Amino acid sequence: MNKKIVISIFFIGLLLAGSTYVGIGAAADQDLAEQYAPILYFTNAEKCYPIDVSYALENSYLYEVGNPTPLSTAPTAAILSNYTSDNFYLDNQRGTVAVGDNGIETDYQNKMATLGYKVYAHVDTASNVIQYWFFYAFNGGDLNRHEGDWEMIQVVLSGGQPTHVMFSQHNNGQSAKWSQVDKEANHVKVYVAKGSHANYIKPYSGKLGLASDTVGDNGKVIRPTEYTVEVLDAQPWLSFAGRWGWAGANQSAAAEATLLGEAGPNGPKFRESGQMWVPLSWAAGLQSADNNMFILEWLVYNFVMLFFLVTLLSLLLLVFFIYRRHKKYGLGPRIFSLFYIDGSNQKSIGNLLCIVALIIAVLGLFYPWYTVVANVSVPPYQQTGAFNAVSIDGINGIQIRLPDRSGPVPLGTFALPFYLLIGIALVFIILSTIGIAQSRKLGKKYVLRGIRLLVPFVLILVFIMAVASIIPLFTPENLKGNTDMSTAMRAVSAAPFNGQYTFQTTDVAGGSVHLQWGFGVGAYLLLFAGIILIMAGLVEITANEVFFEGKSPAPTKTVENNEEKNKK
Repeated sequence: MNKKIVISIFFIGLLLAGSTYVGIGAAADQDLAEQYAPILYFTNAEKCYPIDVSYALENSYLYEVGNPTPLSTAPTAAILSNYTSDNFYLDNQRGTVAVGDNGIETDYQNKMATLGYKVYAHVDTASNVIQYWFFYAFNGGDLNRHEGDWEMIQVVLSGGQPTHVMFSQHNNGQSAKWSQVDKEANHVKVYVAKGSHANYIKPYSGKLGLASDTVGDNGKVIRPTEYTVEVLDAQPWLSFAGRWGWAGANQSAAAEATLLGEAGPNGPKFRESGQMWVPLSWAAGLQSADNNMFILEWLVYNFVMLFFLVTLLSLLLLVFFIYRRHKKYGLGPRIFSLFYIDGSNQKSIGNLLCIVALIIAVLGLFYPWYTVVANVSVPPYQQTGAFNAVSIDGINGIQIRLPDRSGPVPLGTFALPFYLLIGIALVFIILSTIGIAQSRKLGKKYVLRGIRLLVPFVLILVFIMAVASIIPLFTPENLKGNTDMSTAMRAVSAAPFNGQYTFQTTDVAGGSVHLQWGFGVGAYLLLFAGIILIMAGLVEITANEVFFEGKSPAPTKTVENNEEKNKK
């Protein structure tokens, strides 16, 4: 046989064997990805679900930062593969990131029925990890807004069995043992936060920890049978290193957009500077799930329900004591001793002061208690954008976030509705005055309740003074080296009542962040309300008057028997 023919047959055989091996490998990856495909749980308020990236390609123009003319008005996966630097971005033409502009979400909703659902898988056989990547049309979270959104979970295998699951959450994430996650057979249940699409381990997570996300299992549930799993490695657009959403028309706007969390995310291979694509490297910086923390999260998530149960029990107990008071002494002609106002005497003045204090306290619930406003400035155009770096109020609780290269970084939240605690306490102040006959006793109640109204102001003051020490406890591993954050918070802690501070950002050259902080109107209103209520109590105590003469207690059986014996 001719030597050339033999060599040709040999190489053709190698090619056929290689393509067969690749085909078998790809099929094995697909099977493995489908075996552990997650179940996704959303809230009933969610607007976007994981889809094929073709939605972004069909509705976006491709731009280079600083060039107002689009590089392509009809980008394809093949075109994107040619842009391998971070200086490019896709801009969805259906809407913008401006607050109030819901164009992209509305467009997606209109097309959702025909788009279906897609989940991308990256099977890293060297690390024995399966990554599941989710692309969303828009991120409409409370923390930031941007076009496009890439999120991920990964399942770690050992000896062919799953051992851990990692969940992406904003700029960091959580790692859990296989035994700690909810699942059906091999399918992990993932609870997706409304708008931000951060992934959580439990349906009651999100309100305690990094960000005050809204999580639940009361909305759409997407099971593996309802979406398509597609292996990522074969996607031509995977090498696109730009951003999957608007990222700023010029260098200044781009720098500002990243700091404010308005820039679209990089794709899977380039998220977090490429660290997320290296499964075990990304996993090393994650916070480990804690079963005790699950209990605390459940308590916080169900706080309102538990609070109302405790309030109901307290109310029943108060009603019982009022009933006993009524049977023994009566409740007086005005029922509420708070309303004994009949002239310019001390007891009337004390009650008037109490009413004023209650009104001021109610107003204090609807105003900010403390804020640290960060104003970002980026040359050459000195564009600015502001957000609350620290905010404490009655509605949202405590939230801490600071600027970083990937946008405002949530460093900690304590999302309790303080307004319920204080609001119900004010109601109980009024109810506790029922049937009080002596101003001295009423005054003691006022003083005690007034001291309680001072507590929020004092706790906020202590918290702000300690915030520079608290932040390191919440800061993710990949952000602990950010000296800008620690320096800024030390400045706040050193002058807790009010102040301002400007520092140059190390993440964006030439950029600066100006901080301005202080107690808000709400905190001062609560402080004044507490002081006035204490004054009201002192006035009532010194008045030492009787509001009404209580009825005499009914004679007991023993007294009645003695009277009968005396008559005989």
